[in-house]
Amino acid sequence: MAISAAGRSSANAVLNVKYPSKVQLTPAGPLRIRTGNSVTVECRATGRPRPTVTWKRRGSTLQLVTQEINDVNIIKWPSVRPEDSGVYFCQADNNIGKSEAEVELIVVGPPGSPVASVNTEEMTVIEGQTVTIECRATGSPPPVITWSKLRAPLPWKHTVADGVLTLNNVGRQDSGQYICNATNIHGYSEAYTDMEVDTPPYATCLPDQVRLQPGNSLTIQCLAHGSHPIQFTWSRVGRGSLPAGAETTRDGKLMIASVKQSDGGTYKCVATNHIGSSETTAKVIIKA
Repeated sequence: MAISAAGRSSANAVLNVKYPSKVQLTPAGPLRIRTGNSVTVECRATGRPRPTVTWKRRGSTLQLVTQEINDVNIIKWPSVRPEDSGVYFCQADNNIGKSEAEVELIVVGPPGSPVASVNTEEMTVIEGQTVTIECRATGSPPPVITWSKLRAPLPWKHTVADGVLTLNNVGRQDSGQYICNATNIHGYSEAYTDMEVDTPPYATCLPDQVRLQPGNSLTIQCLAHGSHPIQFTWSRVGRGSLPAGAETTRDGKLMIASVKQSDGGTYKCVATNHIGSSETTAKVIIKA
């Protein structure tokens, strides 16, 4: 407030204090839960601005499905199985700072119950490679191990020996989740591997030949199948650089608003990703 002979004046100010995020888990763990029972863990996060909260399992980059109620992020297991055992952590981030807390879940089954595990839970491979995934299982009597693929049959070029699944000459269609099942008289246990198959690009031009008259507009689309991101590069065969006035787009288009007789020729598109490249051509014929 300011006071003078002319009178008084006042103003209000708002102080917005920012502070990093902080998380608290309830219950704190470690949690020992019998097979088939349910368990819920709550993650309460504070901070300003309001933090973004995610749940993950240690050793996996997959984000877990959770529920948020009254600013509390909840993860639930309606019926735990041995393969759910592990360390789970809740992370909060509000750009001022990150905070995380973890809880260990230990699933306890009857003596002799099978427990399955795989040597890797996530993998990215390249098309054409041979892939092996190993499944191990404990239990008494020794469990029988079988493999399956989520929502699809196993690739026909596969073998299973001593719990090891081998996939030969993998293709993009082989991407997905593979499930190891270990079963004995006490029950079963499952372990999962998510596999992503990266592929080099395969490029085509649409159209691959076009006939125009001088003054017409030209548009050719370069299309490519393969793992993204894919970059496109256009050139003119035999001349290198594109004609004056030619434009290209990030999604693979080549455009000339008004073609000239000299714009005729063969144009080449090269599609490139982190694995390799592919090229295709289109022929442009200009006739008056």
